[in-house]
Amino acid sequence: MLQSLHIRDFVIVNKLDISFESGFTVFSGETGAGKSILIDALSLCLGGRAESFSIREGADKTEITAVFDRPASLKTWCEEQDINDEELVIRRTFDLKGKSRAWINGIPSTLSQLKEIGEHLVDIHGQHAHQNLLKPTEQRVMIDVAHKDLSKSVSQAYQIWQTALKTLEKATAEQALRSEERDRLEWQLSELKKLKLQKGQWEALNESHSRLSNAAQLIDLSSSTLNLIDGEQNSVLHLLTQACRHLQSLSKIDSSIEPIFNTIESARIECQEASSDLNHYLNNIDIDPDTLAEMESKISAIFSASKRFHCSPETLYLKVIEIEQSLETLEKMADLEALEKEAKEAEQHYLKQAATLTQARKKVAQKLSKAVTTAMQDLAMKGGRFDVQLSPTEPSQHGVESVEFLVAGHAGTTPRALHKIASGGELARISLALSVMASQAERVPTLIFDEVDSGIGGAVADIVGKLLHDLGQKHQVLCVTHLPQVASYGDHHFLVEKQSEKDKTISRITLMNQDERIREIARMLGSATITDTTLKHAREMLGH
Repeated sequence: MLQSLHIRDFVIVNKLDISFESGFTVFSGETGAGKSILIDALSLCLGGRAESFSIREGADKTEITAVFDRPASLKTWCEEQDINDEELVIRRTFDLKGKSRAWINGIPSTLSQLKEIGEHLVDIHGQHAHQNLLKPTEQRVMIDVAHKDLSKSVSQAYQIWQTALKTLEKATAEQALRSEERDRLEWQLSELKKLKLQKGQWEALNESHSRLSNAAQLIDLSSSTLNLIDGEQNSVLHLLTQACRHLQSLSKIDSSIEPIFNTIESARIECQEASSDLNHYLNNIDIDPDTLAEMESKISAIFSASKRFHCSPETLYLKVIEIEQSLETLEKMADLEALEKEAKEAEQHYLKQAATLTQARKKVAQKLSKAVTTAMQDLAMKGGRFDVQLSPTEPSQHGVESVEFLVAGHAGTTPRALHKIASGGELARISLALSVMASQAERVPTLIFDEVDSGIGGAVADIVGKLLHDLGQKHQVLCVTHLPQVASYGDHHFLVEKQSEKDKTISRITLMNQDERIREIARMLGSATITDTTLKHAREMLGH
């Protein structure tokens, strides 16, 4: 439940610290005193829209803090946020520049988080609830209030189903295009595989081609070079051999010549090895024109393919890998059977969830119809009847039926749609009965009613007060009212007053004792002046 509310510089509130108790609490005061400011402040603290004009004149920012007991429904959420306290301290500030900040137990939080936990903490029934109740959306929300998680599950299941259907539809439409693309890629792959491409193949082909195309020149130059190295007369090897003989003879006379001999001898040996290698090279030169033609054909094919695939001949082999990967991706995308199965499973899951929601709605509709019909008898609508009509509709995120409230204002009349009721007073009474009865199914610990009793009075107002008081046995109920009959049923009664302070108007809220309550009830009875008679009447009202 709501433990306390702390307001700084909000509208006409300078500073306000108020503690709350369980049961039925009422707020009353003169018109314009600011009775609804508390509700507005609490709404802002729970993620409502902040406006700069809500900041008290002369202040630079508004600060609102609300302290709640943590309900069981938020235990898991709090653990996920690493909040282990039994209390929830929600604080929000906003300044003249439009900057808004929020904290939950000291942890910076977003407005969406405030709204999320607010749904588990407070339910506010505003002044114009009876007008909102004419909207089919609001009627459905009221029916679903006891099973919000189930209605959310239905909405999520519907979205998953629709996404699966769209994916299947897109895949089916693209199937023909994928077939054409697959044929194109398979043809490209077969053409490339004919080339038997390998890494480094292009470089090796060009080197071999260079040798074959210049074979005659290679033979001529190699033969000439071999003749110079190891010919019959005056060849390099012949001359080096002669030099070695002369140096060997000299070294026998002068040993200092020996290093020179060794150098020349090494040169002779290397020259002999070079001659052998060159002779082997010469014998292996291929001058087969057929081989050359075949090689030139392959080089031409690779070069042509590289231009067609917009890459270099050196990297053409990578295109084979790329096309194989594209074909694999296409095969996965084309698995229509898997997509159909997924869409069917999503549909079945949605229909199962929707059927569960339908059964839950039927139970609530039956209970609410009976409870509101009973309440109508005490709200000056004797013989009246209230029905909740569930009509099958096309599947949607809201389930497979529409919700409509039907009312018969008097005995013997046929129930009609709520928006067709002519009397505003009847609508206000039915709206109030619905709000109270629906709230009995609420799991939210704190219920707030902001002047929902407008448009009623007399004995009906007394019944409303009793209904709200009874509701306070199961929930913490806060009610802003202008009716003395309703206020007299409060377990706790706060007076909201406007005061002037240094040429500024501020709002003050005070918890009244019994004597103060008597005078306030007497004032609310509407007498120009408070007399012994009105005081007596007020005491009698508080004595029930």
